[in-house]
Amino acid sequence: MDEGEFRRVAGGLRTFHKRFAPLFGRKEAQRHGAQYVRGLLVTREERRNAENLAEAVVGNKERAARALQQFLTDSPWRHESVLAELHHFLAEHLLPQDAGEGLAADGVFTLDGTGFAKRGKRSAGVARQYSGTLGKVDNCQIGIFLGYATARGHALIDGQLWLPREWTDDPDRCRRAGVPEAVLEAGYQSQADLGLALLRRARATDALVGRWVTADEAFGQLPTVRDALDTEGWRYVAEVPCTTPVFIAPSTTHQVQFTPGASPRPVTVQPAAQPVRDVAATLPPERWTTLTVAEGAQGPRIHRFATLRVRECRAEVPGRECWLVLRHNLDGTEPKFYLSNAPGDTPLLELARVGATRWTVETEFQTTKGLVGLDEYEVRSWPGWHHHVTLCLLANAFLLSLQRNWTGVGEKGASGRRRPSRVVPSLQFLRFPRGTADTTPRDPTAGRTDPARDLAPPSLHLHRPAPLAGRNPAPQCPRHRLPRQTPATTAA
Repeated sequence: MDEGEFRRVAGGLRTFHKRFAPLFGRKEAQRHGAQYVRGLLVTREERRNAENLAEAVVGNKERAARALQQFLTDSPWRHESVLAELHHFLAEHLLPQDAGEGLAADGVFTLDGTGFAKRGKRSAGVARQYSGTLGKVDNCQIGIFLGYATARGHALIDGQLWLPREWTDDPDRCRRAGVPEAVLEAGYQSQADLGLALLRRARATDALVGRWVTADEAFGQLPTVRDALDTEGWRYVAEVPCTTPVFIAPSTTHQVQFTPGASPRPVTVQPAAQPVRDVAATLPPERWTTLTVAEGAQGPRIHRFATLRVRECRAEVPGRECWLVLRHNLDGTEPKFYLSNAPGDTPLLELARVGATRWTVETEFQTTKGLVGLDEYEVRSWPGWHHHVTLCLLANAFLLSLQRNWTGVGEKGASGRRRPSRVVPSLQFLRFPRGTADTTPRDPTAGRTDPARDLAPPSLHLHRPAPLAGRNPAPQCPRHRLPRQTPATTAA
């Protein structure tokens, strides 16, 4: 990456921001939006708070920090409008541009939640609650997010803060945290309710094409969620717990004579429902098929799959007919169980591909937290949280565009279709000079493989001024390393 290419990256960021700038309102807000996104990309301090971002991109640290903080918490720009335009931007990068790349309908929406550790009691939605991110019950906020994936890549496209009942039951507390009146009027909404609302918002934007939805068992185990998806025209492959009961045998009708001389009466006998883990254990080996569902940096992701038409168990009686999709590793470990409302003629390969796509959203959580500081905010209000998250999704989308420009669509997977490289171009190698010597603290992880640094050819001079970081000559010290990536899915 020579100096000319580096300047083109800086110019690309300016062009990227111009697309969204009018949505921030006044010129000052537009300028602060550009500064904030740029700061998210280049800052490698302990926290990406307003003070550290201002130090990275603006000369007057104290004054700029107050301006950026006000832009987050008090500026009236609507994050929903910015996210709607983000959908259109991502459609240009993630949807096929020609018939040779496959159908646009292969897009998969993914629902998942993530926790944000938080101290105190004044931050919107904070409570002692279970966080999968922390792996325990602790003081935190929970955000519900929507991801989107195609054969060309994946990204987080929307998110909303979840309010526990202790918050929705206390309207005054919510108002002090800046929760909008419309949210208060809606009352308590479960995490599943928020997930469904995000899907409806994505469909209303009409930019990202796709009919498939996948989710982990926190969403998939709820019959109300599966019913809502089915009613609204989505096809889902949703993970369910291993104890989920299903009916695998149809009911039978017998003629029974209850008393001598009486006419026989029909009696319907329904076999008992079985947990899905017991169903998986009784399937013979020939029912299982080995499939490659994704290609990644560590090689193909290969699992064994089996499918069976079953009926859901509703109040201990048979419900809707559906697919039971079973998956485990080649050695039989880490079993997964899914229910799907897909038609009876849906190929196993399609069901396997959609179910495996769920892991792309977990990859996005890792990269978005690690590269642009999704979890490194210092705001308490509802608007502040949603503004920070929205700007992080913008920064992440810009990295996606860099990925496509630097690495192309990606090498072809096992199916022959193009897949994106999961090496996300990071700007963490951009530093400022300090005098004539390299005073950057030594990276303790030196010597290990770092895909983000591997993107930079040896010709890149790490001591040249970085246009993306504005005027401040302070050194930018790498803190985050690119986490191990879960590859984008490509069907075999």
